[in-house]
Amino acid sequence: MTRADVQALDREDLFAPLRNAFEIPEGVIYLDGNSLGPMQGATRRHVADVVSQQWGEGLIRSWNTHDWIDLPTKIAGKIEGLIGVPKGTVAVCDSTSINLFKVLAAALHARPSRRVILSERNNFPTDLHIAQGLIDLLADGYELRTVATDELADAINDEVAVVLLTEVNYRTGRRLDMAELTRLAHAGGALTIWDLAHSAGAFKVELAAANVDFAVGCGYKFLNGGPGAPAFAYVAPQHIKDLRQPITGWFGHATPFNFVDDYAPAPSIERMRVGTPPILSLAALDSALDIFDGVDMLALRAKADRLFEIFSSVVVPECPELELVTPLAPNQRGSQIAFRFEEAYAGVQALIAQNVIGDFRTPDIMRFGLTPLYLSHEDVWQAAHVLVKVMRDRLWDQPAYRVRAKVV
Repeated sequence: MTRADVQALDREDLFAPLRNAFEIPEGVIYLDGNSLGPMQGATRRHVADVVSQQWGEGLIRSWNTHDWIDLPTKIAGKIEGLIGVPKGTVAVCDSTSINLFKVLAAALHARPSRRVILSERNNFPTDLHIAQGLIDLLADGYELRTVATDELADAINDEVAVVLLTEVNYRTGRRLDMAELTRLAHAGGALTIWDLAHSAGAFKVELAAANVDFAVGCGYKFLNGGPGAPAFAYVAPQHIKDLRQPITGWFGHATPFNFVDDYAPAPSIERMRVGTPPILSLAALDSALDIFDGVDMLALRAKADRLFEIFSSVVVPECPELELVTPLAPNQRGSQIAFRFEEAYAGVQALIAQNVIGDFRTPDIMRFGLTPLYLSHEDVWQAAHVLVKVMRDRLWDQPAYRVRAKVV
């Protein structure tokens, strides 16, 4: 594919008008939105207003005058539309890890005769760590059982209480069949928890259609809510009434401002909340989500597939030392492309020095997010050619590029 070809695609790009909403430094091609989404100008201005006016001038009055108290519910409504669930089933609060702890504990409580949490062997570590920590805390014979991806279906049996999976693998970008694995879990009497960290905002998610029981996700990747943005948790309507989540803080109380001693959970999804909402970070997420208003998620995904095809068509033939680990079939991958390379960390550092920002995942993965809201087809074409140059000229082969930073 030539530069003229990709420029022709950009002239027809439905999302081209949204590019200017993002404040990406001049000359930088940003392929790391699947790790941290970039800032929007509207978000910067809104947070500045919340700091200077709502907090600075309104002070504590802003809980009412600027409706801080209902900001999590407002944001939840925006996320519900992105993940295909009914109103009143998403809580925006805490981090992905804390929300996972809550829904996993609730799911285990709902299956008291079973003791196995089933997950994928290469699931994101924090999901496995949370499960391990909860098992240690409960000290009641629970087991975390991990299997290879292709063994998941056969591993679901009458011992399994919960099937805990991430829809899109953080290293390879492989996408699991959510609907089918949920169906198999239910047929075996188990509940499901899906991690949407690399799904929400990347493509059309249909949790209700797949009959998912619980889900969690973060606000700082494809949703562009800023570093450490609040996360969200989904609970299917049939589970909300009897949901027993273990962190019973005052904002999950039925009447938090009555300040009563005994805990009584809210009758709604609000029982998933714990402590005082972090208004500044919520304000950033609230503003960032506005860009999805009117976005056709199927068209967004179609563009992501074109970006994948452009990147792979340039890199794969020219860089035999890079092993493509992301599935070629569009329905089997998320919005990223990843390669295995022995010197992956140095390769990514060399790219960053050329103003192409991707990221590294241990031990040997070079990973690139394909985020259609702000990446043009030409951006991706240029980035692919820079990667080819880095590999062809061995630009990665410098001692400085092998020195690991604290954050990789």
